[in-house]
Amino acid sequence: MRTPLPLLLLAGLLPAAHAAPPATVTPGIDFSHEDWTLACDNTRTCRAAGYQRDDGDSEPVSILLTRLGGPDQPVTAELMLGQYDETTLPRQLRLQINDTALGKLAYDAGAGTADFSAAQVAALLASLSRNSRVVVVGDDGKRWTVSDRGASAVLLKMDEFQGRLGTPGALVRKGTRAEASVLPALPVPVIVLGRTVATRPADQALADSPALRAALAASTSAEECEALHPDGTMFGDEGPQAITVQRLSANKLLVSQGCWRGAYNTGDGYWVVNDRAPYAPTLVTASAVDDELRTIQEAQKGRGLGDCWYSASWGWTGTRFVKTAEARSGLCRLVAAGGAWEMPTVVTKVQEPH
Repeated sequence: MRTPLPLLLLAGLLPAAHAAPPATVTPGIDFSHEDWTLACDNTRTCRAAGYQRDDGDSEPVSILLTRLGGPDQPVTAELMLGQYDETTLPRQLRLQINDTALGKLAYDAGAGTADFSAAQVAALLASLSRNSRVVVVGDDGKRWTVSDRGASAVLLKMDEFQGRLGTPGALVRKGTRAEASVLPALPVPVIVLGRTVATRPADQALADSPALRAALAASTSAEECEALHPDGTMFGDEGPQAITVQRLSANKLLVSQGCWRGAYNTGDGYWVVNDRAPYAPTLVTASAVDDELRTIQEAQKGRGLGDCWYSASWGWTGTRFVKTAEARSGLCRLVAAGGAWEMPTVVTKVQEPH
């Protein structure tokens, strides 16, 4: 069974500061410990999500903490009640931390989600840096408990990534270092898609070229693309997988073919090649699910239940494909089909050419 990477496209939260497409977009980080997980993107926005214990009997639930990069940024918090399985949601929710009542949450009963007030966020953050018991209680008496296991490690990693360690605004390791020393937020990179040209009849003939297939196999490992190295794999009795050829520019082509199949995911390989030998393939990804020529998309379930996903996309700039988005949906905890949250590590603004 092929294991996909840990999951969604997001629009940037900050204004774009430039229009020149970068050669690459440097991703942020993701980090998980116990029942908490973190994703920070290339603008220095961080999102941390906590869940019920995976070895306990609490109903599925998750809290998402979000903090923009830069000095003096507040933390916001929202909650989602488990709704992967059909359930009856309460009409009201109250927050309780370490047996202290903290009032009603701003709750949307139709969506099963809630926002925390500033005072509730402050109490939550203060409790998560040590042992805490975070419980939400419905007006029907039902209770959901968010685990504190892993929270302090995740929040420490968030502080480190955003450059807050030792400052008054740090979540875990506070200090007296000036708040102005916190790393600034970064702009959302702008990726301008390049124009393409029409595919030619001769391009289609390359789909049956043994030389092109050999070039793809020589440049791509069996681990990346099993179908190009079929001996001893499920592709051994199937014969070569069909190759699709599309023209990108005057001398570059986009070629693709199926690469691997797992229990609940599949992956197609995409390469940029010269339109004549030597083809010199450059692999974009071996785990795509679709393309629109100038954009390539990847989306993989974290497990068969589909309660956690990974996704990514790439855009053609006219000379190369660059990653335009990468995200995951959080831990696999049966909170919601498709995952509870969108937690990106790469965000960009994709534009059409002028």
